Amino acid sequence: MRLKSHTSHRAAALTAVVALGAVLLAGCADDSDTPGTRSSGGGTNGKGKITVTIGVFGVFGYKQAGLYDEYERLNPGVTVKETSIERLDQYYPQLLTHLGAGSGMQDIQALEVGNIAEIVNRHSDQFVDLGKAQGVDKNSFVPWKWAQATTASGRTVGLGTDIGPIAICYRKDLFKKAGLPTDPEKVGKLWTGDWQKYVNAGKDYMANAPKGTTFMDAAGGVYNAVISGSEERYYDKDGKLIYKDSPAVKEAWNLAMDVIDGKMTAKLKQFDQTWDQAYANARFATVSCPPWMLGYIKEKAGTKAEDQWGIASAPKPANWGGSFLSVPEAAKNKDEAIKLATWLTAPEQQAKLFAKQGSFPSSQAAYELPEVADAKHAFFDNAPIGEIFTDAAKDIPTLVVGEKDQIIQNTITDVGILQVEQQGKTPAQGWAAAVKDIDNALDQ
Repeated sequence: MRLKSHTSHRAAALTAVVALGAVLLAGCADDSDTPGTRSSGGGTNGKGKITVTIGVFGVFGYKQAGLYDEYERLNPGVTVKETSIERLDQYYPQLLTHLGAGSGMQDIQALEVGNIAEIVNRHSDQFVDLGKAQGVDKNSFVPWKWAQATTASGRTVGLGTDIGPIAICYRKDLFKKAGLPTDPEKVGKLWTGDWQKYVNAGKDYMANAPKGTTFMDAAGGVYNAVISGSEERYYDKDGKLIYKDSPAVKEAWNLAMDVIDGKMTAKLKQFDQTWDQAYANARFATVSCPPWMLGYIKEKAGTKAEDQWGIASAPKPANWGGSFLSVPEAAKNKDEAIKLATWLTAPEQQAKLFAKQGSFPSSQAAYELPEVADAKHAFFDNAPIGEIFTDAAKDIPTLVVGEKDQIIQNTITDVGILQVEQQGKTPAQGWAAAVKDIDNALDQ
């Protein structure tokens, strides 16, 4: 979900989450027996102090949630040092350069879902098989998340951090003025089972829209949400590039064109400054939102919008976002890195991260823990976000992830769709522009 010089959408949103905290109301879990914990006085087995380095893009939230400090307390003699590069389009090329050289990597390297297929297909031998690490339970993770980072031969190059089950965030005050229901359950029923129903609800909203408002923020947001619920999108199961003829791409593109044609969008580009300002000015009524979007909405909409936003179920299960932690074979402190990566992605730590930062666990074992099961979000009128996003995560299909998913998706939204939405180009012209840029990027 990134392109060229664009900042990672997930990174931008999580930066906002960190700035304000998720403000969740949840309990705490005991982690005294979690993997990676040293016994009292265990030190470093006579090896002296160890600094484990971890490279991430954007904000993963481990530092902000206090997990590094906790790990250091549990493991005397170990220091965790994080290096963060804000933009994925800078982070990932650097990682590929280091992989090519066989050196210069951190002990732990974060991997984004849009890049995981390339790592699995082309660089799996350069990463530790974390599926064999002590304390790792394959069955504790969502099956499709585990599969994304696992080779055909069964080598698992990364442990899942978060996932992005999609809901719909909506302005209750604007819905009421437009004559639409405001109760989350009733709102969800407006479009249950079909994204076309969501578009139809947009038509109803626009018929009585409060002055200066639209039903949704951007056509690209609709495209991202719809495409994120389809198993085969840009590549088929055999790894063949199919985006030009993909039924899923066609459906998502056509719905995006429908909302543009119906003047239902604020003609914004997500994560740009104008998009941020539109939250503050209540210019649109709905946005497709994974859990990591909640903190972003809270920061940009501001305190005057508290309790005005609600969260309803999405038309269909879909996943937008998610990352992994990997340990390069060339890591200087490989054994300690494996312990830390295992501990950070254990259910207890994933639950804590959700409670404090809003990153929804890829560990299904975490869903029963109180930090997730009982989580509420004060800004969204104490919406039971643990329950909402757990339900949203249950039926997410196993998405086929291709090597260049990221480039393809961002080009379609940020070139093709924006040309139609903002520049008045025809759908055919917008599609042609996107295809041209994608083919150039992929050397087709």
